[in-house]
Amino acid sequence: MEKNTQSNFSIRARAGSFRFAWEGVLAFFKTQHNAIIHLLMTIIVIALAIAFNVSNNEAAMLALATGFVWVSEIFNTAIEKMMDHLSPEKQPAVKYIKDVAAAAVLFSAITAVAVGLIIFLPKLI
Repeated sequence: MEKNTQSNFSIRARAGSFRFAWEGVLAFFKTQHNAIIHLLMTIIVIALAIAFNVSNNEAAMLALATGFVWVSEIFNTAIEKMMDHLSPEKQPAVKYIKDVAAAAVLFSAITAVAVGLIIFLPKLI
C-alpha cells in the first residue's frame, strides 16, 4: 500500500513558505551589489511612469520588463551560488554555466531598456 506523502492544507505552512521567500529576498539584497542597481533603476522607471502618466498597457509592459530583470538576476545568483557550492575549484564547465546565467541577466536588461525606450522616447520627444 502506497503511503500518502501529501499533508492537508495549512495556512501556517503557507505563511512559513512566504517567510522563506522573504528571507531569500533579504539575503539577495545583503549579498548582491547588483540588487542596489536594479532597485535604483526600478525606482527611476516607476518615477518616470508616474511623471509621464503612462497608460495601463505601458505600465504593464514596464512591470513585466522590470520583473523579468529581477527574476533573471535572482536565478543567476542562485545558479552562481549553487555552482560555487558544488564546485569551489575553477572548472571550464562551471565557468560556462555561470557565464550563460549572467548572459540571461544581460538579455533581460537589454529587453527592459528596449521597452523603456519604446515607451519613454516618444514622450520625451
